Amino acid sequence: MKTLKIVTILFLVSIVWSCDQNKEELTPKQAEQIAEEAYIYAYPMIDNYKMMFAMAIYPESGAYFGPFNTISSKPSLAGPKDTVIVRPNNDTYYSAVWFDLSDQPQVLSVPDIDSDRYYSFQIVDMYTHNTDYIGSRKTGNSKGSYMFVGPGWDGETPTGIEKLIKSEGDYVVAIGRTQVFGPNDMDNAKAVMAQYQVEPLSAFLGKESTNQASMPEIPPYNPEKVKGIQFISYLNAIMETGRIHESEKDLFKKFAKIGIVPGEAFDESSLSPEIKTAIEEGIMNAMAKIEAETAKLGKVENGWQLIAGVFGTRKDIQGKYLTRAAAANFGLWGNT
Repeated sequence: MKTLKIVTILFLVSIVWSCDQNKEELTPKQAEQIAEEAYIYAYPMIDNYKMMFAMAIYPESGAYFGPFNTISSKPSLAGPKDTVIVRPNNDTYYSAVWFDLSDQPQVLSVPDIDSDRYYSFQIVDMYTHNTDYIGSRKTGNSKGSYMFVGPGWDGETPTGIEKLIKSEGDYVVAIGRTQVFGPNDMDNAKAVMAQYQVEPLSAFLGKESTNQASMPEIPPYNPEKVKGIQFISYLNAIMETGRIHESEKDLFKKFAKIGIVPGEAFDESSLSPEIKTAIEEGIMNAMAKIEAETAKLGKVENGWQLIAGVFGTRKDIQGKYLTRAAAANFGLWGNT
């Protein structure tokens, strides 16, 4: 029995020693390179969280639409004073709903809409992938109900659902745009938006609603913290709301060397001053690359920067992390 205890103790000591050795093996140069790559990866996701925080969590933000799983519309046309959304349309009214899919699926229903009126709902996940669309060009202008499900859902699609829209994570935003033909058409557009409806699957099925929207356990958005080493805290928390994609598991093994582990608290004090300085250098390098790539997006004609091919599904932009970051920097939630 004593021999077994000794062997067990030696085994545990060897694990601790091995972990310490791995920490020591991380050089400042390696930390800088990993941080640069990780910040480029994280940048659009943190920018997306900024909008979630402003629109669904912090009512005093000036950009608040409403709580999770509640659709709200803004019946006003954008002008020079509107700066919350980058490059908004000024011929459409905006609607939005941030879905929390952790408790149960949510259903978005739309009415019959005149065939000459454009409308759309752009579906964006936490990675900033345009996962799908509902609207004139994708699903038509007929009435219908669309069910949104998170990664943990494994059920059947009920009768009355036009389409199932799956998300890699528990949080996803649907951005609605409803065409307004001019000042005399504003009331007509408002009437259309008044018929957009969001409800939990339980309510859609006529059962007692058990909708339980929850606040994500992500630190309150702080514009200064996200620019520095604490971006790791945000990324760890954001990644806990979804899953590491199969194609990115090796990437996160590398990121773990500087404390990026989904769902875990980031302990900045565990890093040496040299490693912390190196990570900050990596962040600055990343931001310089993002800015440079932003300037190169698309092509410039007659003073207009024409962007195409930088927004889309995961398949469309898989592995193009710098492009994804630059696209978010240029204009978050650009259309495919």
